[in-house]
Amino acid sequence: MAETEKIEVRDITRIERIGAHSHIRGLGLDDVLEARAVSQGMVGQKDARRAAGVVVQMVREGKIAGRCILLAGEPSTGKTAIAVGMAQALGTETPFTSMSGSEIYSLEMSKTEALSQALRKSIGVRIKEETEIIEGEVVEIQIERPATGTGQKVGKVTLKTTEMETNYDLGNKIIECFMKEKIQAGDVITIDKASGKVNKLGRSFTRARDYDATGAQTRFVQCPEGELQKRKEVVHTVTLHEIDVINSRTHGFLALFSGDTGEIKQEVRDQINNKVLEWREEGKAEINPGVLFIDEVHMLDIECFSYLNRALESDMAPVVVMATNRGITRIRGTNYRSPHGIPIDLLDRMIIIRTVPYSEKEVKEILKIRCEEEDCIMHPDALTILTRIATDTSLRYAIQLITTANLVCRRRKATEVNTEDVKKVYSLFLDENRSSKILKEYQDDYMFSEITEKEEEFASVGGGSKRRSEAGGGGGDAQAMEH
Repeated sequence: MAETEKIEVRDITRIERIGAHSHIRGLGLDDVLEARAVSQGMVGQKDARRAAGVVVQMVREGKIAGRCILLAGEPSTGKTAIAVGMAQALGTETPFTSMSGSEIYSLEMSKTEALSQALRKSIGVRIKEETEIIEGEVVEIQIERPATGTGQKVGKVTLKTTEMETNYDLGNKIIECFMKEKIQAGDVITIDKASGKVNKLGRSFTRARDYDATGAQTRFVQCPEGELQKRKEVVHTVTLHEIDVINSRTHGFLALFSGDTGEIKQEVRDQINNKVLEWREEGKAEINPGVLFIDEVHMLDIECFSYLNRALESDMAPVVVMATNRGITRIRGTNYRSPHGIPIDLLDRMIIIRTVPYSEKEVKEILKIRCEEEDCIMHPDALTILTRIATDTSLRYAIQLITTANLVCRRRKATEVNTEDVKKVYSLFLDENRSSKILKEYQDDYMFSEITEKEEEFASVGGGSKRRSEAGGGGGDAQAMEH
């Protein structure tokens, strides 16, 4: 007897990348916008989260646009995390565009064009449209194919509701849609009369006891009531940028998929603005201002800040949320210094939300959440050591040690990360403090690493830690000194 071959069966799982903020599900607020201690992946920063919750509520109502919010605080205090939490709290209906301050420096388009496109991506337009649909349960379906295999297919379908039943002749296009959707007797479907699109809503409850193969994802729905033909209001949500791209060239909709949008003329935008306002007056469309999040906003220069000053005064302006970790530093493109590297006139228009450094207890809670997110089982003692490392170095460095410690743990065929694993990866991978110390000790062996006597003297009296704090909290000072 032949030996049967072993067949390896693998589960098809959805591949999910674990990002720096993939554990955040929202802002972690209750119904009265009070911040919970640990909720939806957010830890601490209660005042900042409460303030962000008020901004989210403001955006949801859609009445206020053109406001500017600045998230300011030291590095690793959760500014981007709060912005991600805001995006999650707003949901998919409200446009949320995220960009970094350095993204605007491109050879393809001007800085103001890049900002303009980002602003218009953050403004949604809900366009209402009435369409005629046929909705019913499929009683019987007959499709006759030619014997030769080529030529027109002929078909008939019987649809019913709780009150009526009708036969329809099917054209070639609808037959193809039926075959693509795998429509069979017992399915509840809708047919759009204008476009001929067939949509399968689910299986009828009357067929729930049939002995046919139904998967876990099969939905059972009630048989539709009333007449077969109905008028239905469909709402399409698009952004102003998408409308701009489609109208800016002959095959504009293809540019949406390729990403090659290029510069769009102001005349096109003005015409679209007028048309959208006309639709709003007629009740055909609603304007839904979203959120534009600009991280590392100190990277913008004086031209961009001047453009933002004017753009925020427009009727069609989203709520702009900015984040920076700089203190009093030079405004890019000038020799003047200003708080956060932002001109005073723009700071006047902002409401500022401050983030504060995490306590040791909060750092431990964040590391615990990240361990769960990365499927890493960690011994409590190892977590305590990792928390101490985070407070001595930085939270980002400690988070990066989780994955590496987990890999070392797997290498020795264990399931739980212990203190030895954490100590090993701590010795393998240097943090910024230890790396700087080594550079100072062996700087003569490196190329182009000349250090001035003044800097050497400053480093020897322990100015290194002070300089680091300035680089984090008010970090453009070094640039200002160079100039």
